[in-house]
Amino acid sequence: MNKKIYLFGSLAMCLSLSMVSCSDDDPTPGGNGEDPIESDAKYVGQAVGNFSKEEWYPGGELGTTDNVTSGCYEDETPAVTEQGLIDNFNAGEKFFERQFTSAASGFGGLGPASVRRSCLDCHPNYGHGRRMDSYTTQYSNGNGYLLAVYHPTDGANSNDGGYVAEVTGMPQTQATEPFKAPIDESQVNLQWHEVTAMESGLPMQFPDGEKYSLIYPEVTIPRSAFRTSPNPYDTGNKAVAVRMESTIGVMGTGLLDAITEDDLKAQYASTANYYKNVAKVADVSEYVNPNFWDANANDFAAGAWYTATIGAGKYANGEEGKKMIKRFTYALTRATLQDGPGANAIWNITNVTRPDRPKLYTTDAWAAAMAADKEVIEKIKKDPTSPFWADTDDKIATKVENLLKPSTNQFDNEWHNFKPEMSADKFYDFMVWHRGLAIPRARNLNNARVQQGKKVFNEIGCASCHRPSWKTGSDNYWTPNMIADKKLPRYANQTIYPYSDMMQHKLYMINDIHNSWCRTTPLWGRGLAGVNGSGTERLHDCRARNEIEAIMWHAYSKNSHAYNAALKFYNLSKADRDAVVMFLRSI
Repeated sequence: MNKKIYLFGSLAMCLSLSMVSCSDDDPTPGGNGEDPIESDAKYVGQAVGNFSKEEWYPGGELGTTDNVTSGCYEDETPAVTEQGLIDNFNAGEKFFERQFTSAASGFGGLGPASVRRSCLDCHPNYGHGRRMDSYTTQYSNGNGYLLAVYHPTDGANSNDGGYVAEVTGMPQTQATEPFKAPIDESQVNLQWHEVTAMESGLPMQFPDGEKYSLIYPEVTIPRSAFRTSPNPYDTGNKAVAVRMESTIGVMGTGLLDAITEDDLKAQYASTANYYKNVAKVADVSEYVNPNFWDANANDFAAGAWYTATIGAGKYANGEEGKKMIKRFTYALTRATLQDGPGANAIWNITNVTRPDRPKLYTTDAWAAAMAADKEVIEKIKKDPTSPFWADTDDKIATKVENLLKPSTNQFDNEWHNFKPEMSADKFYDFMVWHRGLAIPRARNLNNARVQQGKKVFNEIGCASCHRPSWKTGSDNYWTPNMIADKKLPRYANQTIYPYSDMMQHKLYMINDIHNSWCRTTPLWGRGLAGVNGSGTERLHDCRARNEIEAIMWHAYSKNSHAYNAALKFYNLSKADRDAVVMFLRSI
């Protein structure tokens, strides 16, 4: 890692102002005709104002890069180099950046159905996905959207209900020849709407007269877009609804894996205690997800525990694998990075198999549809080299269905001898890279307006959910057996500043996230999105085009768990609102 300090004169330079402010004046230092702010180079690593010296390094000494210029999201942590893993890091990076293909190659194995061809397609330049005006995944355009397709429980606009079983949990809109994607993405209809009135009754302008605007997406998928048998419109309650989620940045993720389960438990207990004994809320389950926390027992509920889907594994201290507490994804579905978002996604996004993922990521309903599709059968019949070829249409159909069905496409079965397309060694390199990504250092903490922004952020209550800091433990990470004896980057006893409580909350936004509950997204490093070429938008579906909109979405409904804090922000002076934005862009 390049450890020199990079000069950083103006945050406007960093953002390239691709994140347009709602205000007529830019809250960035120097953006209102002021003199550019003083370089922070001589202050880095020193206590300044209300910032401690540690806050310059959000990932601690082992997890922070000093680089704050273009490409800093791609940097390795000091732990990677100090622990002798840089060669593995560089090798693993290729699997994130390269397009997978259906051909036999070092990056082969794509399909037969997939969500994207590469990780980089969803995480442009390692960061947040970009807001899209239409839904398309066919090119490397930074579309990080994933679809949640479900049967609504209470009308077409309900955000509750189980996923449809006919498509995969991360629905696929791509396929390799001769197959057709489970969902025809040309029929995915994405529309953006302007909010004309806040449900909470707040005006669409601040008390000082400055206006703000909010937009939200509506996504629909017609019956004709589904290439499955049966069609989702014929199952469940025969209604289908859709919500979108966008990817977040992958930098610094390994540090979150090093937070101890005891500290996570203490956070849940503290939050539940506040609502139960301080706020005197009768139903704590409204504010602390009962699937994860039993307020009466003051302990984790059954839904908080996760058992790795890839079999037994070991911890770094040699202890055998056991149940773990969930901490990753908006829905808190994963407990460890090594069986979490990246480890799972390198399989189910591209459908590239490996020893611990011994089957394709498909559904029986899609396999049945492909076996019955005459155009698919005809293409296979014309290609005797195809592994699906047979001497009759019926035999081809049988072969297609059994090769594509997840229940029969395991390695070494009667239909074929699947070979892993990604070896354990390559997966190990990928995990060294994933766990080894640094978080960039903070900027401009020496600036008085940034210091004021931190003060206001804490005073109005934002830090209640966006908890500033955690202390990592011994970082005895878990790994699957196939790489259990190989070391990964380790972040023991680091003070880190992700600005997340690692819990879920509800904002009650129109066309909200599926199932309402959403993990508090870490704020660290997001101020550098523009210079890194990733999505500068905020919130789970990129509906917030800047920080002001993101905060005001927290006040859309009086039911929002963050309504009181957002209301206080609404009543701030313009100078203090801009100071909060400056703070968010600096951490």
